[in-house]
This record gives sequence, C-alpha cells and structure tokens, in this order.
Amino acid sequence: MTHEALSPELEAVVARAAAAAPVFAATGPADRARALVAVADALEEAKEHLVGIGTRETGLTEARLNGEVVRTAVQLRLFADTLVDGGYLDARIDYADDDFALGARPDIRRVHIPLGPVINFSASNFPFAFSVMGGDSASILAAGCPLIVKAHSGHPELSDATAEVAAAALTAAGMPEGVFQLIHGRQAGVDVLKDPRIKAGAFTGSIGVGRLLADIAASRPAPIPFYGELGSVNPVFITADAIAERADEIASGFVTSVAGSAGQLCTKPGFAFVAEGSVLPEAIRAAAGELAEHRLLDPRIAKSFDERRRAILAAPGVRPVIEGGVRFDEEGHGWATPTIIAVSLDDFRRGKEALVEEAFGPLSILVEVPEGTDLAALMPEFYEGNLTGTLHLSAAEATGGTENAAELRALVEALSQQVGRVLFNGWPTGVAVTPAQQHGGPWPATTNDSSTSVGTSAIKRFLRPVAYQNAPAAFLPEALRDNNPLGVPQAIAPAGESKSWGRAFQN
Repeated sequence: MTHEALSPELEAVVARAAAAAPVFAATGPADRARALVAVADALEEAKEHLVGIGTRETGLTEARLNGEVVRTAVQLRLFADTLVDGGYLDARIDYADDDFALGARPDIRRVHIPLGPVINFSASNFPFAFSVMGGDSASILAAGCPLIVKAHSGHPELSDATAEVAAAALTAAGMPEGVFQLIHGRQAGVDVLKDPRIKAGAFTGSIGVGRLLADIAASRPAPIPFYGELGSVNPVFITADAIAERADEIASGFVTSVAGSAGQLCTKPGFAFVAEGSVLPEAIRAAAGELAEHRLLDPRIAKSFDERRRAILAAPGVRPVIEGGVRFDEEGHGWATPTIIAVSLDDFRRGKEALVEEAFGPLSILVEVPEGTDLAALMPEFYEGNLTGTLHLSAAEATGGTENAAELRALVEALSQQVGRVLFNGWPTGVAVTPAQQHGGPWPATTNDSSTSVGTSAIKRFLRPVAYQNAPAAFLPEALRDNNPLGVPQAIAPAGESKSWGRAFQN
C-alpha cells in the first residue's frame, strides 16, 4: 500500500499530532493526570448541555446518558491515578553481574514508552463512554500519545460539543497544541489511518468495518497495531436448578438486559441455553409486561435490525416468547419493542446460519437443550470469540459440590477459552469501570484477544517496551533511575541471583 498525500486540512491535523508527540511523551505523569481530571471535571460541568444534544441525536434516554457522562469522567480519573502509580510502565532493572550464570551480564533496564499519534474511531451506541472522550481516548491520552478522534456520523453535533469541552480543558491544563483533535468522515478516518505518522488505531463498531480498518492497518508498508472491539453474542447458560430456585428473578434480569438501551449494547445477552421444558419462557412473558418502545440509534441501524429480526423469525422451529416489533416513523427512525424467541437445540443446529449471528437490537434467543447435553461442547460448536459468557447456578451448584460440578467446571473452562469475561449469576450488560476489568475477547469480539478497552490494562495498548543497556544515569528515563524520582514500582534483579534460579525444584 502506497501512502497518498492528505488533504490540506487533514495534513494540518496529522502534522500537529506528530509535532506534539515528543513534547507530550515528555510530560510528567502528574501533569498528564491533572489534565485528565480537568477534562473529567469539564465534562461533568457541561453534562446538562451535552446530554441535551445526545438525547436528540441518538434517541437514548436522559438517564442513560447522564450515567454515561459520569462513567466517562470516572474512566478519566481512574487513568489519572494509574499514571501516578506508574505500575503500567512495567519498569524492570537487571543490575550488572560479573558472576552471571551465562557470563558477565550488562546493566539492562526496560520500560514502556508512548507509541506516538493514535487515531480512535468512536462508537455510535456509547456517545460518551466509547466516543470522543471515552475509554479508548482516555487510555490513549494517559499513555502520552496525541489523539485524533474520528467522530461517529450518528452524533456529529455531540462529538463537536464534547471535543470543544475536552480541548479547552486540555489547553487550560497546559497540554501541548495538537494533543487532541477531532475529524469527521469515514474517508478522512481511513486516510489518517494510512498515514505513516500514525502509530496505532482503536475502534468500536461492527465486524465488517472493524475488519476493513484492521486490514488497512496491517497492510501498511509499516504495519501498526489496531485494537478493534467488534461483535459479540454473549451466550448465557442457565441451569435447571437455577430456574427452579429463582425463575422470576432470572426472567426479570434477562428481559432488562435484553431491552436496555434498545438492545444496542455489545454485551447484550444474545443467546440463553436453558433446559428443555423449562418454565423460563412463561416467566419471561410475565416479566415483560407492557414494555415501552425505544428509538434505535439511527435509521440505518433500525433497518438492519428489522431485517435481521424478520430473518430470525422466519427460521424453522422458531417460536416467539415475546413477539416485539419495529415501528418506523416519518423520519425513518425505528422504534423497537423487545423480541425474545425460543428454539430447540436441534432446530438451532439446523438453522445455525440464520440464527447464530448477532442481532444488534432488542432481540435474544432461548435455546432449549435436552437433558444430558454436553454444555461445554456447545461453545466451540456455535461460537468463535465473545466478550462475555454467563452462568446462572443454584445456591447449591455455586458451592461446587453438586453432582453436576464436573460438568459445570468443564463449561467454565470452555467459556474461558472463548470469552474475555465469565460472569456468574448476573448479566453482562453494565461493564464496571475498575482496574481488573477485561473488556475484550477472541475474534470476532476483538481484533486482539490479549487486550482490553476497559480497565487500567487498556493503557498498555498504546505503549511499547524499550530496554537501555549500560546507560549512564543521566540518560535513563526517570522510571528506571536508581533514585526512582517518580516513585514507581521497579522489578529489580540484583547481581548474584542467577546461579540459584530453579534450585528450589531440583532433586
């Protein structure tokens, strides 16, 4: 792939980011932390104005968007503390050792440094938390990388308004010019991704677009890492004993999780495997009651969901538990009520091609499984990678002492091989913003199954390791100096230990 010249407008954007990269990388962790907190404060101060735009552009509720602004601010503050802690730098120091087991060892010190300018393609379904200043943007800036955000076409006015708030806060905090910029247009995003000055990409969206962008990043003359969060159907397994113990509670939680935000969440439970003859369908009908319709994000998404829903309902053996539907208004917007269907495992297998793909909207499928089915074998049979997998167990099963304990352990192991987060007795919607969170999974959930877009490990995507050998102290990064002026964790290998490696395991 040859690099084509950018338009004058995009050239100015990328040039500013490239010029800002060394200056921004050199800023102290405390300074970057203060800047992130300043952005968080500014977003919360502007919340009423921003949420007003967001409800109009996306159809999401005011309550949902208010919560999303708070979540976005929390993410920024979490990364501020992560910066000051410094553990993400993974600073390692191996002191020189003349008596090393393999001959004299030089002084070697390793730390992570920022990649450089990064482009982030924002999401439609989280207009704050995964958009202009969402989790990807927060981790990119925390890493010390200049950020170019490609705004989502579903909420352009909100993107501009959010960018204005963030840019003003970063400037007031003393961050260099070019550290944060916003662009519009799919082709503009592609052109910037191809530019050799861009060192990584991030994306949240569909499998098709994510794969296209990932391929572009990989086929550049100098390939770059691309971190995409794509599609996920998030299977749920509900045991017969769990249903017998609390069918109404499970049904209520399931309906809420499927219907929330019109099912336009990457963690929506798309499939639930339940025992054949279960009372759960009846409990779901009772829990659903009179569900209000909810506007889908935009006409394109509404049309796609309507087509997908019709194809699923037309598959052999499918029967509605909750019929649901989609109503289109005069502007082309779709207003949906949840659809939940049931199908036998045999019919699910026969109709796999029509049923197994994600339905982006308020729809989920109950798969009725005969007694004695090997549940662990169902995951590789139907799915590749997913963000989440969930188990609902009875109180006795949760102790690990029931007759089916071995089967359940095998299912947990199967899930852990194919998802990024395994949940018990809960629902995957609602991703906690916390240091240990894992929001990723094997393809096609993400383009890189060792990464996460939520949690403090997200910062590592935009760093790379560098080792310094026999470097004079004056030329070492502060995190690697013996006096440790930043106070970061340092993993130190002193001289003289190498000849004792493995001795504890010798006969």
